[in-house]
Amino acid sequence: MNHYLNSVNAPSFYLIVALILTFITVMCVVFLVKSYRAGVKLGMDKKVLRKTITASATFTLLPSISILLGVIALSGTLGVPLSWLRLSVIGALQYELNVAEIAAQSVGLNGLVLSELNMKAFVTIALVMTAGILGGVICCIFFLKKYLGKVQSVPKKESSGKPGFGAHATTAMFVGLCAAYIGSYIGRAVPREGSDIMPILVAIIAACIMAVFEYFIQKKGKAVLENFSLAASMLLAMAAAVLIQLVL
Repeated sequence: MNHYLNSVNAPSFYLIVALILTFITVMCVVFLVKSYRAGVKLGMDKKVLRKTITASATFTLLPSISILLGVIALSGTLGVPLSWLRLSVIGALQYELNVAEIAAQSVGLNGLVLSELNMKAFVTIALVMTAGILGGVICCIFFLKKYLGKVQSVPKKESSGKPGFGAHATTAMFVGLCAAYIGSYIGRAVPREGSDIMPILVAIIAACIMAVFEYFIQKKGKAVLENFSLAASMLLAMAAAVLIQLVL
């Protein structure tokens, strides 16, 4: 186990990831400067541009807490460098955690269990996580222009106030995803040897916390809370899991 952790946290791995992220950071700064200069050239007020930059940076910090939690969650089994890289470039917290778990199970493990992981499994998990997320990049390269054309031309159903196929498809996909995971949590909670009620309890707590946020966002017009809802739900649900574990 120590050999595995030393390998996935090797200094050379840190160096490779640091170089990649440094390149991306420099690229972001270049685009920021070019965008600022383009705004000035168009006649936009410099004070407005600076205020926009400051506001965007401020509202980026708190939502990124959930990403940091994902790095912490993955780093215990996949090491800091890979977790840092995967959640800093392209991807989403939900995707990375779920795909890593699925990839681990596909190679015969019981999940992201540190005592079962080895370098062969690590390479497979890293490959699946990286290759899987490339689908979005490839689709953007070949189909984004055509997709944007359809999005910009509002369908008749949506212009009349009725949701179109895209809205229904997204909702159905989200409901199916939630049903799959909630079903697995319920399966784990069924009384038997090795059953575990913690996942379903934490999911219920997180859902209740998110429901409270949604109430204030939708009913009270507190749209600013949308930036904190995911991070707060995760943090409070994790804190509740610790308390439940102490009680049980």
